[in-house]
Amino acid sequence: METIKKSFFVSLWFMLLTFPIMVIRVNTIENVVEWRWANLAWIGVGSFALSLLWQYMIARQGGEGSGEQEQEEDKLSFLQRLTEDRRLNRPVLGALLVLAGVFPLLFSTYQTTIMIQALIYVVLGLGLNITVGLVGLLDLGYVAFFAVGAYTYALLNAYFGIGFWMALPMGALLGALCGMLLGFPVLRLRGDYLAIVTLGFASIVRVILQNWDQVTMGPSGVANIPRPGLFGVHLNIYQATDYIYYLVVILMIIVVFITARLKDSRIGRAWVALREDEIASVAMGIDMATVKLTAYSLGGALAGLVGVISAAQTTFVNPDSFTFMESAIILSIVVLGGMGSILGVILAAFVLILLPEYLRAFSEYRMLVFGASLVLMMIFRPEGLISNVRRKYELHDVPEEAGS
Repeated sequence: METIKKSFFVSLWFMLLTFPIMVIRVNTIENVVEWRWANLAWIGVGSFALSLLWQYMIARQGGEGSGEQEQEEDKLSFLQRLTEDRRLNRPVLGALLVLAGVFPLLFSTYQTTIMIQALIYVVLGLGLNITVGLVGLLDLGYVAFFAVGAYTYALLNAYFGIGFWMALPMGALLGALCGMLLGFPVLRLRGDYLAIVTLGFASIVRVILQNWDQVTMGPSGVANIPRPGLFGVHLNIYQATDYIYYLVVILMIIVVFITARLKDSRIGRAWVALREDEIASVAMGIDMATVKLTAYSLGGALAGLVGVISAAQTTFVNPDSFTFMESAIILSIVVLGGMGSILGVILAAFVLILLPEYLRAFSEYRMLVFGASLVLMMIFRPEGLISNVRRKYELHDVPEEAGS
């Protein structure tokens, strides 16, 4: 009874909060006010049901606290089987590769364009996952490296006629250099202070792009950026979209392979050690400056790389394409997917980029549903979609030999 009473007051509160938005609508054509009372009823019923479900989930979560250790072990063993059993991995990976290969043949150019954006954010999320997920350095200005890569191709092509394939490694190189430039002053910073510095770095880059009219063309941006060529063959817009799609798929596969190998390497273990305890890591002989600069430069290189591809896909860049909201989306991908989890970042990128597009049918409420989904996700699964599986080493007593 107490639960029903609480849910009833919650529904009344939500109805009161959403009344001006969901009920009142001004028709400017006929100059009348429309009262949509049915929306208010749906809000009340929906919030009442969600409140009941919320309280049930919280009560269930609290009641299962005693078996938390057993659940964690079961989850760990399941994830280990899922990631290490080749009999499971090979068919799944093969099916995904086949689906990726035939995707442009099965779906329209619009769907392919959306998928390209999702794959670009997958690479961006994997790059930020190195800095935030593995090293534990909060970065709110990651979009600055993305902007550096995009403007590298746009300006080099506009002033010097450099093509896509020559600009691609140059964008990655400049992104890595900017990562090192940011990394040097913040070696001793952590937490909120580091977040403020990275946010300021992104603001500086955006202000330069907006005000250096003689070079960056200011707020107008750079237009008519050529798409990547294929051995001199002229491609129309549909063929160019499919071509860029396959380029991004290949790039994503390479980045996933590299980051997975780095994660299990010596430098990857050093990243995780710094994230867990920086003082103890330095005391054990880890070179903090080298490890952090490596993370910053690698993350910047990946962002610069996909920045070049994004500029080639859209054929236009301007400073308004690289706002703080873009950094927030990339950071949300890392947090929602699971800090340090490669598979989680990939799934979260698809969810956060594709879900708003496919909810356009609910244009008035899609962002409300989107935000509520994120809130519920962070409450009931704060470790992310797929939490990072940590290796555990257990020491057991060796039984004494008989008769010894």
